[in-house]
Amino acid sequence: MSTTVIQHVLNRLRDIGVRHVFGIPGDYAFPVDDAVVEHPDIEWVGACNELNAAYAADGYARVHGVGAVCTTYGVGELSAINGIAGAYTDHLPVFHLVGMPKMPVQVRHSIVHHTLGNGEFDLFQKLSGAVVCASAVMTPQNAAAEAERLIAAALYHRRPVYMAFPADLANLPVVGEAQPVPQPKSDPEQLKAAVQAITDMLGGARSACILPGILTARSGLAPELQKFIDATGMSFATMMADKSVLDEDQPAYVGMYDGKLMNEEVRRFVEGNDVVVMVGALMHDFNSGAFTANIDPTRTIDIRHHHVSVDGMTYQSVEMKDLLIALAKKLPRKDWPTLSSQVTRMAPATGSGSDSITAENLYPRWESFLKPNDILVAETGTSSLGMAFARLPRGATFHNQTLWGSIGWATPAAVGAAHAAKADQRVVLITGEGSHQLTAQEISQLGRYGLRPVVFVLNNHGYLIERLLCKHPDSEYNDLANWNYADLPKAMGLNDWYTARVSTLAELDQAMERAAKAKTGCYIEVMTDTYTAPPLANQLHDNVESLYST
Repeated sequence: MSTTVIQHVLNRLRDIGVRHVFGIPGDYAFPVDDAVVEHPDIEWVGACNELNAAYAADGYARVHGVGAVCTTYGVGELSAINGIAGAYTDHLPVFHLVGMPKMPVQVRHSIVHHTLGNGEFDLFQKLSGAVVCASAVMTPQNAAAEAERLIAAALYHRRPVYMAFPADLANLPVVGEAQPVPQPKSDPEQLKAAVQAITDMLGGARSACILPGILTARSGLAPELQKFIDATGMSFATMMADKSVLDEDQPAYVGMYDGKLMNEEVRRFVEGNDVVVMVGALMHDFNSGAFTANIDPTRTIDIRHHHVSVDGMTYQSVEMKDLLIALAKKLPRKDWPTLSSQVTRMAPATGSGSDSITAENLYPRWESFLKPNDILVAETGTSSLGMAFARLPRGATFHNQTLWGSIGWATPAAVGAAHAAKADQRVVLITGEGSHQLTAQEISQLGRYGLRPVVFVLNNHGYLIERLLCKHPDSEYNDLANWNYADLPKAMGLNDWYTARVSTLAELDQAMERAAKAKTGCYIEVMTDTYTAPPLANQLHDNVESLYST
């Protein structure tokens, strides 16, 4: 039998690693929905709404490399667009599959549901254009070629793409063939020149360090970067968005760099080096410690996906992978300076018994709770600002939507991460109750699919990060409805989960011990005072003017 348009696209997505499609059904999308359900190698994963589905695809892509979300036309795709924008910002190749009205309806400019009633059917594709790197309406004639173009664009830019399927064309046979677009290669002369420029710059340096960035992880190049570090002997620090790009459980790791806000010893080390090698790192507000970082651009080697800048010269058509491999072979190993003190974990957890839960005794406990290979998903807000400074065990990864910062992202992202996780990986979700209220219903999908994460909900009676950043912290807009969070799993059908609500250290320690041994999902509501915040959150409070004045 002939392969249909949607079957062909799904086959190609399977070829590049997509094994799950997150989504919400809709009448215009039924041909796409049916094809996903019927595909032998791809699983349909239902979500509670389209926004959550997009967040889940984001979390999936962080762990698995690529992701996909399916929505219906208009209302569905616009509900998902915030999640797609976050994936764009975080350089995640997420494929947005959209079911459109049939072509005769579009040609006649008919007034149908899920439209604005103006007969325009390309409007939503145009709106999505700002948050995807490529888009197409898939037809029998163009499906083969456009599938390759969009896949190549998503993988080249590490950004989402938009694929629309008119309902009457999705199940028609594909006409024509197309070959996959080859992966880009470096220009040999540009690569040679860049390697020489970097060699010369480092050759004249007495000290150097590396700031590895999230673009390295998105490109799947952490192994190549680790070989570069091993070959040269350089130390590295990481910034907020880049945490766990490389394993932190190694001698080369010196700690978190956050400008003048945190870790003064790390700041002096990074900024005092003759050369700083940035590999896929971006100096935005949270990475730069509210723009307090002070790294001289003339002493910086800035390696990106497809180009590198050295001493004011940019070398185009230089692929990150090729450059890292070439540098690991060419650069000699040196005894580069490093921090004299060993990177330590957080201060030992203090307190016991009936003591209340504070930032000083909570975050060290969470740090100690983590195991090798854990996938930690931390919500935007105080929880991520605290956990960013936990030293992760070997193989563990930290995920946070640092730049886009859409509250509510973490809960459904943890659903996506759990679907992508391997058998030896545990998902740990830490979220504030304010963010959790936006997307808490997605907890039900964890139980539906038999996933078993450990969920911590930090209940500090409102939007704490907003209280710390605004002029009037006690304003009513920072208050929340009081939920009985620990009762949510049962209400959502998760009758076998371990749940607890803890307000003392004895209760917290007991709950964490149970969770560490549990064979089911776990959900622990952690009660603290309203203004219990980790050090970085308080530093942002003190530096809020610089954060928003630059």
